[in-house]
Amino acid sequence: MVAKLKDVAELAGVSVTTVSRVINNYGSLSEKTINKVHAAMRQLNYQPNALARAMQGKPSKFIGLIFPNLTNPFFAELVNELERQLFEQGYKTIIASSAENPEIEHEYLSMLMANQVDGIISGSHNLDIKEYHQISAPIVSFDRYLADNIPIVASDSYRGGQLAVEYLLANNVRHIAVIVDEDTSASPTLNRLQGALDRLTEEHRSFDPLALDGINFSTAFPGIYDGVVASNDVQALEIADVYRDHGMQMGKDFFITGYDGSRLIRKIAPKLPTVVQPIQQLAQELIKTLLKRIDKPQAKIDSVTLPVEFHQ
Repeated sequence: MVAKLKDVAELAGVSVTTVSRVINNYGSLSEKTINKVHAAMRQLNYQPNALARAMQGKPSKFIGLIFPNLTNPFFAELVNELERQLFEQGYKTIIASSAENPEIEHEYLSMLMANQVDGIISGSHNLDIKEYHQISAPIVSFDRYLADNIPIVASDSYRGGQLAVEYLLANNVRHIAVIVDEDTSASPTLNRLQGALDRLTEEHRSFDPLALDGINFSTAFPGIYDGVVASNDVQALEIADVYRDHGMQMGKDFFITGYDGSRLIRKIAPKLPTVVQPIQQLAQELIKTLLKRIDKPQAKIDSVTLPVEFHQ
């Protein structure tokens, strides 16, 4: 049977009003009383009703997280870090993986707003979701343009693209492939491609842009390119395996750069050269920016860009 407010009050030996004041951190109460109420809540496994709190105009203390694919090590680590840091600040999270499907994301947005979350952090890759232009709730975006009024927290993708190319040039590669996707939005992610192309142009180096869709890894690279700028670490490792299957050695016969630099990738593939995004700092800035929006919903909040590093 689900415990109720009065059950907590009876076990703690206090009034229902006192329990409510403890839950809502309202008024002056002794430490002894607060501890008794919390102990009773734990013993009964009592969970305050976040929806009821929201209907009363009080913060729900829930934050929604929408990310495209939690099988990607980078997104998984970023979401984990967001969840950890939010918990330390008294918030719980509702995590939604949109699977890069606009219909799923539409449903998740509706669910989050129906449950009156205090705010949303979105790493959406579905860029035509009209709700992002209509929702008045506090939203912060990771690395993607969603709407004019939604601030973006991102790492310096342009510099990341430059660093990737500089690594290849330093190793005297002759034929370079740059993996590109078909994202034509105004999202910061595109800046990494622009940074790479600008750096190659500065050095008067030719390159082949290869569209992400339709690439046959087993035939597109070995014997043609000795340098590859991949879109992310997982893709870089897949391409590197193809070279190895042809008896070629990374760092000798071919050079490749990844992107993201999650702890998992650096642990299982420590020799993969990659641009490292600062996951802990990104989570801090995403939360900081969101809390500013929650505190001052009508204020203009600036976007934030954090530096990247190159791991080799």
